[in-house]
Amino acid sequence: MGIVILQLSDTQVSYNKLGLLEAFKDLPIAFVSLFAVNFIHRLGNKKSLLIALFIVGVCCSILPFLQDFWFFKIWFSIIGICFGMAKIAVYGLIRNNISTENELAKVMSSVEASFMLGIFLVNIGFGWLLASKYAADWKFGFWLIAVLAFFNFLILFKTELVDGGTRTQVFSKSILAQFFRRRTVLFFSIIFGIVFVEQNFNSWLPSFYKKHLNVSTFSALQASAFLALFSYIGRIITAHIIHKFSLAKYFMTCLVFIFVMLMVAHLLLTLNYSQITLFLFPLIGLFLAPLYPVISSKMIAGIKKDDINIFTSLMVIFSSLGSSVGSISISFLFQNELGSYYAIFISIAVIIVFITSFIYFKSFVSK
Repeated sequence: MGIVILQLSDTQVSYNKLGLLEAFKDLPIAFVSLFAVNFIHRLGNKKSLLIALFIVGVCCSILPFLQDFWFFKIWFSIIGICFGMAKIAVYGLIRNNISTENELAKVMSSVEASFMLGIFLVNIGFGWLLASKYAADWKFGFWLIAVLAFFNFLILFKTELVDGGTRTQVFSKSILAQFFRRRTVLFFSIIFGIVFVEQNFNSWLPSFYKKHLNVSTFSALQASAFLALFSYIGRIITAHIIHKFSLAKYFMTCLVFIFVMLMVAHLLLTLNYSQITLFLFPLIGLFLAPLYPVISSKMIAGIKKDDINIFTSLMVIFSSLGSSVGSISISFLFQNELGSYYAIFISIAVIIVFITSFIYFKSFVSK
């Protein structure tokens, strides 16, 4: 998404339209997720992953031939649906094999770390492509992603997995009751806020670098790639040390570090030391990346195995809404030349997440 926004912003596409592009990826995830749970329950987690990988491979194969902007909306919608299916299936597999909070946090941090490593490699690769004489053919870079998708399809197809899935009633009374509980509402609010913050970085940091720090497209993507790299490092570190700490304290400490670093970044931008922020923003990934797997593992550990897919679908829905709202909000800042408040805007969201998280974790203590 960050690469597409960066490239299309150099054309006649406005930032408002680019902000809505994120919604075309995320809102279909939200609408389809509940129905996807029924589909995954009938088909199984492995087959659902295979279908998602195959469709992504096909979509990335045809992307270079898309020209009109409205084709990108359809393309991202299909990719988003596949992502939602894959996430529900993967989380289902994890929960059906692991029960303890800290072990869940460790495994989920490792899984999410691989996700960030993928973002890092994609940004590095496209940075080189856009800096070469083949920059005009940047869309063909998605063919490599198509090859990787089909390669993973073959690996997964030949791999024997204990699905661990259930064929029980999906919309169980227990999961619906949990959804309306105060603690669960707080959890989904936190998930919304975390993804809101993540999306402000993942999709819009390259454009912020290029537009407000006046760096080249290559430098913008490389700097953003290092955000993903530090996010990968943050999740790997979390996976190895999380068993030594309280999940709540670890989570809240990460939020404090993010807020402090955002304030320092804004101060540097105000004092015209903007080049330093080029290196500071990626470091935030060390503390931003652990948030989602840590908070998710704590909540998922208390969910019954029969209800995990439907619960994960609700997580995907709130994640999708957070992503869409975050991208639309940032696009408003860029469209109205308010990009200098980029760090301040994100820090406000971090404060809200901190307050909500404090109330959430306190509910476990007062139980």
